[in-house]
Amino acid sequence: MKHIIIGTAGHVDHGKTQLIKTLTGTETDRLKEEKERGISIELGFAQLKLPSGKQAGIVDVPGHERFIKNMLAGVGGIDLVLLVIAADEGVMPQTKEHVDIIQLLQVKKGIVVLTKTDLVDEEWLALVTEEIREYLRKTVLSQAPIIPVSSLTGEGVPELLQLIDKFVEDTEERVSIGNLRLPIDRVFSVTGFGTVVTGTLQAGRVMVGDTVGIMPQGLVSRVRSIQVHGQKVEQARAGQRTAVNLTNLEVDDVKRGSVLVTPNSVEPSHRMDVKLLLLESAAKPLKNRARVRLYLGTDEILGRVRLLDREELEPNQEVYAQLELEQEGIAGKGDRFVIRSYSPMRTIGGGVVIDSNAPKHKRHRPEVIEALATKEKGTPEELIDQFLANKQGLFSLEEIVAGTGLSSEAVEISLSKLVSEQKIKSIVADKKHLLLALPLYRKWCQEIKSMVINYHREFPLREGYPKEELRSRKFSFTNNKNFQYILQSMEVDGVVKLYDKTLASPEFTGDLAHSQQTIVDGILKTIEEGKFQPPSWTEVIKKYRLKDTEAQEYLQYLLRTGKLLKLGDDELYLSAEKYHQAKDKIVEYLKENKEISVAQTRDLLNTSRKYILPLLESLDRERLTRRVGDSRVLV
Repeated sequence: MKHIIIGTAGHVDHGKTQLIKTLTGTETDRLKEEKERGISIELGFAQLKLPSGKQAGIVDVPGHERFIKNMLAGVGGIDLVLLVIAADEGVMPQTKEHVDIIQLLQVKKGIVVLTKTDLVDEEWLALVTEEIREYLRKTVLSQAPIIPVSSLTGEGVPELLQLIDKFVEDTEERVSIGNLRLPIDRVFSVTGFGTVVTGTLQAGRVMVGDTVGIMPQGLVSRVRSIQVHGQKVEQARAGQRTAVNLTNLEVDDVKRGSVLVTPNSVEPSHRMDVKLLLLESAAKPLKNRARVRLYLGTDEILGRVRLLDREELEPNQEVYAQLELEQEGIAGKGDRFVIRSYSPMRTIGGGVVIDSNAPKHKRHRPEVIEALATKEKGTPEELIDQFLANKQGLFSLEEIVAGTGLSSEAVEISLSKLVSEQKIKSIVADKKHLLLALPLYRKWCQEIKSMVINYHREFPLREGYPKEELRSRKFSFTNNKNFQYILQSMEVDGVVKLYDKTLASPEFTGDLAHSQQTIVDGILKTIEEGKFQPPSWTEVIKKYRLKDTEAQEYLQYLLRTGKLLKLGDDELYLSAEKYHQAKDKIVEYLKENKEISVAQTRDLLNTSRKYILPLLESLDRERLTRRVGDSRVLV
């Protein structure tokens, strides 16, 4: 079933609330102050049953200048606007401001409802109708029909309902796929149920039992129950006026302007790239870094406008700009917004969000403007390509959806195309794909290959480049898990060869130069000549006149390749051959004698206690022997 939201707009006391009461039977002025003063202050909501049996939600927005911000909170999610103009007064100041807002938010479907026709004659009605038509000629409502009605007599009401019915029939239903997004316009508490939030569901759907996020606060809650048009339902879809009862939240935790979202689907931001139009009716040019009031979704946020290619923006001009916000906001690509001057408060412009989480740009850079033009008008493939081209690291599908403002389905299709065209690198990790720009991946491959080759040249005795050192130098921007995925992909692509803690060039064999091999053979020979009582490492390197750093390189090489084995904490080393000989002798002795003492081991190997103790402890660590009292037995 189609779900359409109708919103009213118009000057104060032009009969919006009375019109809704006539159409629906619902009194939308619910506050005591509203009833006493006869004007709407807060948003009002009603359900309209049409002649065809279809249903639509109606949002009654305040018309008084002081309550424009509440009007903006309601108009953002509407599909059809009823511009209400009193026949006895015609176009008034708030009529004009509301039309400006409708224009900026691009609400293209509308009906002009000429109310209070019982107060004027036909000649006057014709003059007012002509005035309205001329005023709307250059707006999105230029083709809107004008229907005269009287809420008092009921004249014109049936014709208005038939026309609304036709508009509803011709209006496309909002798509319910993709991530949930519900800008919150009311928060209240219901005894026995707790906190309830309401709003127009702009994208996705929400079901009872769903886990949802509340942004920008970063809260997480669960959906206890849902109402649509006052009826309890199991799920709500895009386009519906929705009330959501949330668990484990206090009323003070949430506010109008917060957004109910799929967890982790969006990030709050202090900076947004936009295309900005300054209204022709603006009193003066807008200067760079002017402080403004931003109306986005249901939120009002103070911020400044950074003009990227000029010092001031003239009325009726449109430019790319950046909004710097004083508190975090939530938006998606393509969201419409309105700005009002800080003081006095007047609607002066608005536009569309291009990047809801933008980096800071340098001003007066043609390439920045070109990039924003691509983001605004580019294909999904171009948007994804550009998003990844400006980022370091690996990104999941969900992160790309949040960063580009595209739907999950559009991102999946586009990524498949980009990978096949070799524009994007896909790395499979834990059964999901992590993505990055292919030119960036190739750049990393080239840099790392060069670094590893140079490392082998400088340290030929080492196994390879230490992974942790590489991560610290080149990949500190990402976590260790993603770093490992990058290296694994490079190994598959033949760029590197991975070991436990190092990486090497695939061509690196570890073969030593003749001079190095001579030293290695000499060191081993010297140590082996000492049999089970070899000289210390200090004595060995003195013989070969090795510098400390050079000696350390040879030692690490011999240990890594298993040619030497360290005994204990002192500088005691046995060659691998002598160690295994010692082990074989001790095992043979134990098989015949069941146990062996330190003294017996010393006599067996013809060495000293200094070597025997660390040797026996090493066999214990191998779980070959076990100490019992002062002796060892086989395990």
